[in-house]
Amino acid sequence: MSGSICLRCLARPVVGTLEQTSLRATLQATAAFSTSAALEANSAVKKKTVSVAKPGRGANASFNNKAQGKIKGKQQGGRTGKPPAEGERKAMRKRVVLSNTNAVEVQGLDNFSAANIYDAALEGQVMGLSNEVIDALRATEAFKATQGWSLFRRPATLVRKETAELAKLMQDVEANKTAVRRVIYGERGSGKSVLALQAKAMALLKGWIVVHIPEAKELILGNSSYAPSSEAGLYNQPHFTAALLSQIAKANHTVLSKLRLSLDHKFSIPIQSNISLDRFAMMGATDPELAPEIYTALWKELTAKSGTGEGMQRPPVVFTVDGVAHVMKESAYMSPDVTPIHAHDLSIVNHFFSLLNGKAKLPNGGMVLATDSGSNKPTIPGFEHAVARNAALAKGQQAPQWDPWVKVDQRTIDVLNGVDVWQIKGLSREEARSIMEYYAKSGMLRQTVNDTLVAEKWTLSGGGIIGELEKGTVKTRI
Repeated sequence: MSGSICLRCLARPVVGTLEQTSLRATLQATAAFSTSAALEANSAVKKKTVSVAKPGRGANASFNNKAQGKIKGKQQGGRTGKPPAEGERKAMRKRVVLSNTNAVEVQGLDNFSAANIYDAALEGQVMGLSNEVIDALRATEAFKATQGWSLFRRPATLVRKETAELAKLMQDVEANKTAVRRVIYGERGSGKSVLALQAKAMALLKGWIVVHIPEAKELILGNSSYAPSSEAGLYNQPHFTAALLSQIAKANHTVLSKLRLSLDHKFSIPIQSNISLDRFAMMGATDPELAPEIYTALWKELTAKSGTGEGMQRPPVVFTVDGVAHVMKESAYMSPDVTPIHAHDLSIVNHFFSLLNGKAKLPNGGMVLATDSGSNKPTIPGFEHAVARNAALAKGQQAPQWDPWVKVDQRTIDVLNGVDVWQIKGLSREEARSIMEYYAKSGMLRQTVNDTLVAEKWTLSGGGIIGELEKGTVKTRI
């Protein structure tokens, strides 16, 4: 019996080994990790076809592209779509909106007119601008995108103390054929550019000629064509001059269309002798090669003595430049010997400063205003010293001494010799109250304008700095 038990015990491992071997062989035959063999063996199951989408097409395009490590449609920096067209960014940056249809129309708002600009009773009031004046100012790019024109129903401006003084100067110019030459400077947001705009608006109403360069830095950036001038040491900018002539013709069309050529000029092409100055300016605007010589001839015509014949009268001229500090240094242009060209060697800049310092005369009277920018201003030690010197001399004080350790450009000092300077400060409390009442009537200021509010906003704006006052009242939302 013991022998049978031993035989039975010895037999079991043999049987188990055979069973495991058979099971392992069965598993290998059935391919446990794939069912393809079983499906192929079953003829009743229909074979499925798998379609693979081509890269870049269909709903699986993104998946396929990611699988290949190529993500299409996303450029570096996350930009999508086509890039902006040439000049589109600059056009958006300089875009000016002059009307807000959501603002309330201010009842009883009078416009500036040729009859009331010399009225002293207008000081401290807000006056509107007519459509004709607005179109002319827009043609000269006198409005700036940083100013608050887009907040109100239509453009209007405050007649401040400096505006009344400017009107008196213009009245004297018109009566005595004198010339006013000034550099306007002051804190950022003090209203320097708007004051120059008021001068141009009043000049247009009186039938004067208005010339304006909105950004002086555009003259020195090196992004316009240039060539040596017929005058030794100077350089012309044909395309910039053509654009300036176009502005002059559009802004002063009503006046220039009534004036005719009165002097003999030598041109590279034949020009009608009795052509109107409007058409004459447009000839240079459409042909940059002719623009420099036509610009020179046009100024000779505008500064010639008035005649008695038809179209021979010459009105006063207002010439303004904004951001004048930019043309007080070397430009980005290069001379033939590969040295930077100084801004004063550019023909237009040289002509403006000759008018500003009195070397070029204005026999029919006029105003030459150079406005300094407080927000976009390069550091020009010579220019700042010249302004401080002229301001001290005008007050009868001793001129400040020059720091010998600071490098100076003597040309920027000499060009302002004898030029008046005009510092623009903040509004008075009465003027601040007047402009805040206009804000309230327009629906842009929701608070009651009283002495307490005026005192608070006047103080917080740095003593009536109109740019800060505007920010603290109509540009701030709590």
